[in-house]
Amino acid sequence: MRWQGRAGSTNIEDRRGMRMALPVGGGIGGLVLLLLFSALTGQNPADLLPTGDGDTGGVSEPAADDPQKQFIGVVLKDTEDTWNEVFREHGGQYREPRVVLFTDATPSACGVGQSAMGPFYCPGDQKVFLDLSFFRELDERFGAPGDFAQAYVVAHEIGHHVQTLTGLSERVASTRQQLSRGESNALSVRQELQADCYAGVWGHYAGRRGLLEPGDAEEGLRAAAAIGDDRLQREGQGRVVPEAFTHGSSEQRVSWLRRGLESGRIEACDTFATGGR
Repeated sequence: MRWQGRAGSTNIEDRRGMRMALPVGGGIGGLVLLLLFSALTGQNPADLLPTGDGDTGGVSEPAADDPQKQFIGVVLKDTEDTWNEVFREHGGQYREPRVVLFTDATPSACGVGQSAMGPFYCPGDQKVFLDLSFFRELDERFGAPGDFAQAYVVAHEIGHHVQTLTGLSERVASTRQQLSRGESNALSVRQELQADCYAGVWGHYAGRRGLLEPGDAEEGLRAAAAIGDDRLQREGQGRVVPEAFTHGSSEQRVSWLRRGLESGRIEACDTFATGGR
């Protein structure tokens, strides 16, 4: 990707190095909260306590020339340019989300976000949460290196923000409450595949703006294939259980990302009309 030297977004909240100091005053109740949070995150309870010298969870600021943060900023800015344009074309107004960079664990309106969860979008505060160590895992564990592979991950989460702004996320959440687990999972797959397609729509616009280089699209498609439910299940448990899919198979994820990349049209991303196929 030709991202160096391009303008970055200001909608980044950098919490890397921040220690989550939990309130432990008030006796046993505070201690229970502390131990519960420690169990959820795997953090040493002592690391969550104030140090006694006025430190209530300090922040170690990354260097101003941090290339990872600059890269995320450029990608985010380009998604903003894309979706502002798309929403205008459809008579709407895009509301830009924020990306939160964190290490290990961080609070969100959706609960405690942890690195083990991978990147996620929280509609409650309209933020994308990202521990940059996931990109190393994407390369080393999933075999999907490259800057566009990383950009695809960010753009997929931004796709969920688009779904929130259009009201799709709320409708899906409401419907899923009335369904069986298998039916609910199937609906989740359609929502995730649409976010893949929306990531492709952004990639289409980014290509038109000269951000992409030869081979970038293939990097994204390899990443989509690497994190398909069937592949993850096969590697994790030795067998594939389609009714337990929540994000879609490798083939589905590649297909919908490619559809967005080639068409550049949100109308091509109606996974609900096609059943995700």
